[in-house]
Amino acid sequence: MSGLLKSSIGRKVAMALSGLFLVVFLTQHFVINLSSVLSPDTFNTWSHFMGTNGLVQFGLQPILIFGVVFHFVMGIRLELQNRKARPVKYVSYKGSANANWMSRNMIITGLVILAFFGLHFYDFFFPELAHKYIDGDMSGLLDPNNPALGYKYHPETVHKFEPFWRVVLYVISFVLLMLHLLHGFQSSLQSIGFNNKYSRALKVVTKAWAIIIPVGFIFIALYHHFNQLSH
Repeated sequence: MSGLLKSSIGRKVAMALSGLFLVVFLTQHFVINLSSVLSPDTFNTWSHFMGTNGLVQFGLQPILIFGVVFHFVMGIRLELQNRKARPVKYVSYKGSANANWMSRNMIITGLVILAFFGLHFYDFFFPELAHKYIDGDMSGLLDPNNPALGYKYHPETVHKFEPFWRVVLYVISFVLLMLHLLHGFQSSLQSIGFNNKYSRALKVVTKAWAIIIPVGFIFIALYHHFNQLSH
């Protein structure tokens, strides 16, 4: 693995694979979060499973955290490497003529998204850990058939979207995530050599996904915020 990461191509492939792994996670995360709008009971059941299942908590969750950190660290490293490889000052280089805004600012959108991950962990991940492992309320683990016990997943989720400033931060973050994905998703597939007769159709699918998922998250945040105002 270390030998693979020493080459520029190897680092690009590793970053692409980690990005595609995060795409899978983001899709799964969106499906669960959407259920908070469609069916609170389903959301509680799924969230309870994800929050108490040993394989998820102690197997997949550390892999996910590693994947996030690895992807962004590798992205920053590749960006610095690319800048170092460019001609001095790039006198005749015109960014907009050679690449679109999204591809030229992946490092910016990536850093903002990384900061958003910090806010998301502060809002949801850390409070749940504190409730289960610091407060010692493991009742949800004792009765998996009653997700109302233990951590109150749906009420806590809805409550987080009550302040308008937090909703604004989420909306901005997901817009930048959309811009990041519009370039990054397709670029990841190209980095692993996925270029064939289906490339054009795949490009349409990746663009649609890169728009639908962030817009869906924005809808969820806005729905919970305004739904509380109407009650």
